[in-house]
Amino acid sequence: MTASVHDLITLTPKDSCNTKLAAGPWDFDTVPGYGPGSSQADRLPDPVSRPGQLPERYQLMPEAELYERIVAAKATLGEELVILGHFYQRDEVIQHADFVGDSFQLANAALSKPEAKTIVFCGVHFMAETADILSTPEQSVILPNLAAGCSMADMADESSVETAWEEICETYGVDPENITPDAEGKVPILPVTYMNSSAALKAFCGRHGGIVCTSSNAATVLEWAFQRAHRVLFFPDQHLGRNTAKAMGVPLEQMPLWNPRKALGGNTAEQLREAKVLLWHGFCSVHRRFTVDQITQARAADPQVKIIVHPECPMEVVDAADAAGSTDAIQKFIAASSPGDTIGIGTEVNMVNRLAAQYPDRTIFCLDPVICPCSTMYRIHPGYLAWVLEELVAGRVNNQISVDAAVSVHAKVALDRMLAAKPKA
Repeated sequence: MTASVHDLITLTPKDSCNTKLAAGPWDFDTVPGYGPGSSQADRLPDPVSRPGQLPERYQLMPEAELYERIVAAKATLGEELVILGHFYQRDEVIQHADFVGDSFQLANAALSKPEAKTIVFCGVHFMAETADILSTPEQSVILPNLAAGCSMADMADESSVETAWEEICETYGVDPENITPDAEGKVPILPVTYMNSSAALKAFCGRHGGIVCTSSNAATVLEWAFQRAHRVLFFPDQHLGRNTAKAMGVPLEQMPLWNPRKALGGNTAEQLREAKVLLWHGFCSVHRRFTVDQITQARAADPQVKIIVHPECPMEVVDAADAAGSTDAIQKFIAASSPGDTIGIGTEVNMVNRLAAQYPDRTIFCLDPVICPCSTMYRIHPGYLAWVLEELVAGRVNNQISVDAAVSVHAKVALDRMLAAKPKA
């Protein structure tokens, strides 16, 4: 292991993208914005109000006491409780999860415990919404900290997508509320939303014959869509859409970017008619930080290094890497590596550090030399988990996520299509 690579994986607190991340998230939960970290500069839609709340006694508890309280509450609640934890969650929370996975895996996990009265989702807001849609009416879904949102999900709101849909359909000369197949059995366009979107947008897809995808099954979903439509409107993450479609052979010139603040998304009618995939102008703040220069530096430090990145990274980064895949695919890539390998990963740092600890016989590091976790996912702190669990023991349900029934019924249609689109091995 070279000194340069070693420097990449032994970071000091001063290397953090924002020192405020070391504080308790309750210190900034009620401040407008997405909080310190990689998403702090993201454009904040109006309105977005998900204030966190945590009694002061939980803010002051030492980590050891929080751990003991969580363990005790879990034991008391027994089979009535299931805790889901996303790969990007911090270690002191993930250790209490009954299921750990990516958004696709956790969506399935939410279905696997119908006997559990309560699902506690240690993730972000759109994930908890999805769990509520897929769970039974008898189950409650809790998000420990209501301020745990997603800047990418907020980059596509229902009003903007509806407006875009009307413009697009007018360009293709079809009724946006009643699109019928042509002689080939295909409609002009079909909506596909990434899991990282609101329940309202999932419902939009359900109403218009569309589907939800995750980074695990994006290619399978696009294949499904192209069997039914000549084009796809893909939102909110442009990079996942572009990288997936490019790998399937769609030319870049047939993937125009749709900017919701411009007429026709900033395109001409001819560009839209020639398009195969219309990409919404959205992105993940964490994955946008990864660059080709980081990969170049890693290869200079160790020519044998293997690089894998998440498909939410920009296209140039994905093209420069040895492999790209979902969080689950990254896990499998590491598992298939050999002792002594050096592997640079382009995804959220909590997951990378966990993999490095899991495989100490390999050198595993985050490509970004500045530690910058997902600042909204980071808001799930053991204090919040202890609080909601002890409230459950006392018979009180706090921070419940309930999707309106009118939204849920259509969103579930799109989610069921997603769950049926099993990613290829």
